[in-house]
Amino acid sequence: MKWKARYLLVAESLYEFAAGLFGPIYAIFVAQIGGDILTAGWAWALFAIVTGVTLYVMGLLGDRIKRDEWMVIIGFTLASFGFLGYLFVSAPWHLFVVQAILGFGWAFGTPAIDTIYSKNLDRGKTDSQWGLWEASIRIVEGVSAFIGGIIAFLFGFRILFLIMFGISVVAIFIVSSLMRAKKRKASH
Repeated sequence: MKWKARYLLVAESLYEFAAGLFGPIYAIFVAQIGGDILTAGWAWALFAIVTGVTLYVMGLLGDRIKRDEWMVIIGFTLASFGFLGYLFVSAPWHLFVVQAILGFGWAFGTPAIDTIYSKNLDRGKTDSQWGLWEASIRIVEGVSAFIGGIIAFLFGFRILFLIMFGISVVAIFIVSSLMRAKKRKASH
């Protein structure tokens, strides 16, 4: 696995860790802002639909734009603002807005990150290296779900959301370092 693929794996794992902190306690948060089961379902459905539509559109645009690193950075940045947006959710309709932002951000750079990762895998090891990617994400999500519950229990949702935002910003810096390395390489 080339160094770019490793960087992306670390960045994506951090991003997934940040997102996973909230996963299992999402419904509890929805109840705290005055929502119910339907609110949780509609908000999650909105996230999934926005994500799906954006994935398709960004896949088409990515083939034309050819700015994969920028697309990943923009996507991570938008999603980070989505994490931060949870701080301002006090009513169900606020949650719908944040879920749409998160879905858009999450999907904005996903085709591009998959493209960069694929281009930086070792020949003859693509299955094992994609397996590492998927396994890392699932394991990180599992660990973060446990930790997120502890953080929310001990410190509340506001601290949890700030931690999610902070971790996602670190992921942005890691992806940004790929661009800086690419520029340095191009200038030599």
